[in-house]
Amino acid sequence: MTYKHQSLEERYQIYILMSAGKNKQQIAELLGRHKSTISREIARNTDGRGYRPRQACLLA
Repeated sequence: MTYKHQSLEERYQIYILMSAGKNKQQIAELLGRHKSTISREIARNTDGRGYRPRQACLLA
């Protein structure tokens, strides 16, 4: 099985789609990822200020 890390661009796409009111399932379908991948990404990189795509990339 091959693994693919999210790029900064993809993380910003998640942020934009979340801001547009898309749910995790819709985001996963639009990005061609599994729903659990999107859920984990959001859970790992959300703080009191919300989802942080740049911080996520720095921590990866």
